[in-house]
Amino acid sequence: MYNRRWYDSNEHAKRALDILKDMDDSQRRALSKDLTTVVKQIKELHEEDEESDVSIGIDRVLGLYKLSNSRRWYDKVSLLSYAMKTMSTLPKEDFYTIMEGITATANENIVA
Repeated sequence: MYNRRWYDSNEHAKRALDILKDMDDSQRRALSKDLTTVVKQIKELHEEDEESDVSIGIDRVLGLYKLSNSRRWYDKVSLLSYAMKTMSTLPKEDFYTIMEGITATANENIVA
């Protein structure tokens, strides 16, 4: 399968986006607010680390540029679009950790 976006090769990211797509609007809004808060906290931690020069890479810069086209389903959901945009500026490891957390939480809720 062809990976069109920089995060498509990560199973947690693909699964998390599927989970987000299946949520109702109120769940998506609540999670989007939480995601934005987490991203801001992570960014603050990176700012405190004086040795942390973060480059997001050309693929993600291009993705941010293409955001104005609003072709992805989540680009049309304002709070989620903002959360995804802010998450995409994190180092990949942090982004993937957040995606893994979404899938783990969803799996816990399914089992419960």
